[in-house]
Amino acid sequence: MYFAAVAVGVLVALTLPGAGALEAVINPALAIMLFATFLQVPLGELRQALANIRFLAALFATNFAVIPLVVGILFQFVPDNPLIQLGVLLVLLTPCIDYVVTFAYLGRADARLLLAATPALLIVQMLLLPGYLHLFLGESATGLVRAGPFVDAFLWIIALPLVLAAVVQLGAGRVTAVRHAVGTLGAFPVPATTLVLFVVVAAVVPRLGEAAGAAVRVAPVYLAFAVVAPLIGWMMARLFRLNAPGGRAVAFSAGTRNSLVVLPLAFAVPHGLPLVPAIVVTQTLIELPCELGYVRFIARLGHSREARA
Repeated sequence: MYFAAVAVGVLVALTLPGAGALEAVINPALAIMLFATFLQVPLGELRQALANIRFLAALFATNFAVIPLVVGILFQFVPDNPLIQLGVLLVLLTPCIDYVVTFAYLGRADARLLLAATPALLIVQMLLLPGYLHLFLGESATGLVRAGPFVDAFLWIIALPLVLAAVVQLGAGRVTAVRHAVGTLGAFPVPATTLVLFVVVAAVVPRLGEAAGAAVRVAPVYLAFAVVAPLIGWMMARLFRLNAPGGRAVAFSAGTRNSLVVLPLAFAVPHGLPLVPAIVVTQTLIELPCELGYVRFIARLGHSREARA
């Protein structure tokens, strides 16, 4: 479904004039996707995930301490253009919280534990991202990054869906009809993510032609990250002595980035069109095929230990 959404999005972008107008639908589609995702995190499991200190420590140390160091190394190979650099940083510094769960499940990772950690993972990355951008870009970040889009994204795309999901879950414990509705909505995360992928690709692909040169120049950086990051995630999991499924979850999280959620921030960069959104979406187009490799490769990590157990 994800790959079909990308293919149809490209087809629509190339054949229908005005497909770029779908940009206005991205934020509502993201809010729906995150609501459907958060709704799958029962409050009891969220408390359980937050109590799993070792897993959270490995997950957070990997994504917010070690991965930024990797990005710092790869950053040396990014073209010396502040807008291109900003696009690369926006996407590589933010761990995925949506389709990573699907691929982690296919790759024999502890997808439920990863899913339960997504609200905390998303909130922390939004809080840390402005500081990371200033660290990498220095004073130039001041003119490129505005607080307003971050606040709007946090309130309307993150906080509101999270609160609504919590309210619906509380209602499900008291009202039978709500409980049945929640059960029905359990099938929505994948279709909702599919919708977001279609809208994003259809809206941004028309802009890729204007930014094709920059997209080609950052592609090797994204490929290098896709190869190195999961290995680092697995090594960090071993350092924290996680079991194999938990370690695979950290590896998937390290290698999968949050391009869909940061895209509204890319659109809000002053004078950033079409370059910054194109740089972000280029990472998505490279990452999705890599996820197929992750499903086969990461699933084998720790297999010998499981067999002995």
